[in-house]
Amino acid sequence: MLPALFPLPLLAADNASQTMVVSAAPAASGLSELDTPAAVSVVSGDEMRHAAPRVNLSESLISVPGLQIQNRQNYAQDLQLSMRGFGSRSTFGVRGIRLYVDGIPATMPDGQGQTSNIDIGSIDHIDVLRGPFSALYGNASGGVINVETETGQQPAMLEASSWYGSYGSWRNSVKASGATGDGSHAGDVSYTVSASRFTTHGYRDHSAAQKNLGNARLGVRIDEASTLTLLFNSVHAEAQDPGGLTAAQWRDNPRQVVSNVTQYNARKTVDQTQGGLRYQRQMGEDDDLSVMMYAGERQTTQYQSIPVVAQQRPGQPGGVIDLARHYQGIDTRWTHRDTLFSVPVTLTGGLDYETMTEKRKGYQNFIGNDFGVQGDLRRNERNRMWNLDPYLQTAWQFGDRWSLDAGVRFSTVSFTSRDDYITARDPDDSGSRRYHRWLPAASLKYAIDDGWNAYVSAGRGFETPTLNELSYRSDNQNGLNLGLQPATSDTVELGSKKRIGNGLLSAAVFQTDTQNEIVTDGTVNGRSTYKNAGETRRRGLELGLDQQFGYDWHLKAAWTLLDARYRSNACGSDSCDGKRIPGIARNMAYAGLSWAPEQGWYAGTDVRYLSDIAANDQNTVRAPAYTVVGVNSGYKWLVRDWSLDLFGRVDNLFDRNYIGSVIVNESNGRYYEPAPGRNYSVGLTLSYAFR
Repeated sequence: MLPALFPLPLLAADNASQTMVVSAAPAASGLSELDTPAAVSVVSGDEMRHAAPRVNLSESLISVPGLQIQNRQNYAQDLQLSMRGFGSRSTFGVRGIRLYVDGIPATMPDGQGQTSNIDIGSIDHIDVLRGPFSALYGNASGGVINVETETGQQPAMLEASSWYGSYGSWRNSVKASGATGDGSHAGDVSYTVSASRFTTHGYRDHSAAQKNLGNARLGVRIDEASTLTLLFNSVHAEAQDPGGLTAAQWRDNPRQVVSNVTQYNARKTVDQTQGGLRYQRQMGEDDDLSVMMYAGERQTTQYQSIPVVAQQRPGQPGGVIDLARHYQGIDTRWTHRDTLFSVPVTLTGGLDYETMTEKRKGYQNFIGNDFGVQGDLRRNERNRMWNLDPYLQTAWQFGDRWSLDAGVRFSTVSFTSRDDYITARDPDDSGSRRYHRWLPAASLKYAIDDGWNAYVSAGRGFETPTLNELSYRSDNQNGLNLGLQPATSDTVELGSKKRIGNGLLSAAVFQTDTQNEIVTDGTVNGRSTYKNAGETRRRGLELGLDQQFGYDWHLKAAWTLLDARYRSNACGSDSCDGKRIPGIARNMAYAGLSWAPEQGWYAGTDVRYLSDIAANDQNTVRAPAYTVVGVNSGYKWLVRDWSLDLFGRVDNLFDRNYIGSVIVNESNGRYYEPAPGRNYSVGLTLSYAFR
């Protein structure tokens, strides 16, 4: 049996027994897409960096079935990312999906995550897990994205990379990696250190941004049975916020912004630093122990374009958000391998504890007649959220063909708020909530032959309101939105995977029923309020093909059909029963073909289709469907220990005018975030191996 690895409870395949075990640090190549009895995709770091800007995950993850990932052209709000429709409501950051970077959650205990600290330049691989087994990760409904940084190896490598694109965009980065020994002897050390800087003027007016990012991973072999890995990450980002446009404004000039955006200088600044320590020890031939500890802090300051008259209302928290967050956690796990009645069994049990403390302040975004400056204090509170999750998973191998994987997690999420801003017009809004759920999941797999299997799985997901969703009530009421309830999702999935030559064909059909789905109630000038929508249902079909032709040709294709609808009580008196859930495309398709020999000329093209997207609950406003094409070509020199890679690319080749993403239920009618027209870029990577 494959030993249970660390740092997070991923479901990894045991190639020897063809079962799935709870695993936390997948093998260097990631999960086994064929043997894992779940809808899973693995994207390699080399693939993500090939002829690409290396700035956003949307450049490469668009090839994953079931994953809708869009660049808002707004770095103040992060990418718009949803999996099987979960997360589509988010006006900023990532919602409904658990994110991990080297075992450290990029998703906070409340379920809110961000991708700003992910360094594409040093990624080894990304595992994307969709479907019922996401229940084993706790506070999420759509799935899991796990990012693993490269482990340094011999020989030592030094790499410098630059990229320059349209709209004043550029990125410079440097990476060093290496190792002493092969990692199997006491005292062996491996390291990967990277740093990058990205700057853009932005496609739209008032959309400039810059980001500095650093990432480090140091591994030490303590003795024959144990290893220690140190992790460090830091990011500083500044971005203007262009907001959305109405349909008329988009058609007139997609690059414009409304006047109050510039009047109040809408913008955001983020500083985040975190560190982690991962300890792994083989306690015996059949037992492993792993411990992951981490801590970090995140400072966010955001200026919103809220009019003065609205900011002066009683209970209104102003137009400047000042957040200081401190978070930490520990995940401890024991894995045991044995036989029961001659049946091989793997048993993994663990305890995951995460906590976050937030100091949230709100200020007016004006002083007298000066706008876009921090004014009087309007909000001051201390929030604390924690979750404590014991979990257990088993993997049973019944002969050569049948295997059963089953697990359960008991998730407890607690929220407490202490209001330190109390006036005659703004009473005490302190409060607390605690949520509990049992989260079972199971999968039964049948191996038709060595390269073809089928599976059926079922599981329950759990999604609590985030601190941001609890922070504001609708209709300009003051106080916390403590009436918001967590959403619970039950999913059943059927899937099959078949190896075809040097490729893999995968298919999955699923149905997810959700109670108390959390949806956007309204969005005004960048601030959203939320409500529960009763019942929703998602039914989908996902097809994926990853095929290697010969040695140099590579084809990737994906198609997703997703029917996501309200079933009851979505819009109050104005019924939305049967309407599509906004922000979700019914059809997505991708095809990419590349010719990439080890050296010399290479070239590639990709096509992406997205059907129309409803922007509001009533489905009266929609972003039109679109198809965009990209092309790239380059040349790679390999001379002794030197490597030089020069490329150019054109995106949106036919200059389509389309909507890149929507702001769901935007109350001013500014639903649309336009995407750029035809744009160009060039890149250069130079590396040297110290042999």
